Amino acid sequence: MQVGKPVLYSYFRSSCSWRVRIALAWKGIDYETVPVNLIKEGGHQLAIIEYLEETRPTPRLLPQDPKKRVLVRMISDLIASGIQPLQNLSVLKQVGQENQLAWAQKVISSGFNALEQILQSTVGKYCVGDEVSMADLCLVPQVANAERYKVDLTPYPTINRINKSLLALEAFQVSHPCRQPDTPPELRA
Repeated sequence: MQVGKPVLYSYFRSSCSWRVRIALAWKGIDYETVPVNLIKEGGHQLAIIEYLEETRPTPRLLPQDPKKRVLVRMISDLIASGIQPLQNLSVLKQVGQENQLAWAQKVISSGFNALEQILQSTVGKYCVGDEVSMADLCLVPQVANAERYKVDLTPYPTINRINKSLLALEAFQVSHPCRQPDTPPELRA
């Protein structure tokens, strides 16, 4: 199947865009970035990653084993639908300026409590075994958000260990928000 060069409309700090940037870098897909100064509600990024998996299947982001594939999708969904949207900018605006930090810390910690338990039964080098998967693409941006909102990460040793391993990989480094074309100079690496 012949597929053209993808165009990613991206905001440097968007976890949704970051997940897709990691997938593109992991698969070695050359793409064009169009920075947008607009934050839209996410949700389509997992569908985009699944589309990339279908049209460019190597390297894999979903394991061949159906049981592991279910676990990858479950963890991805927990992060992308159960944690990230609750600390998204549009929600934080609703809770009021004075409550934003406490709210973000509460929802991230609650989600990480559940995630840490799940990962203890699925973990290898990464979230599900020893191959990078869609779950890992979801984890790294969420840990960065946790750090941004000053969440105490010491209760989550499994999350921390996986995140550290992933951040050592080139695809995760080049896709990092501090290395994007629209990153403000003061936030660049």
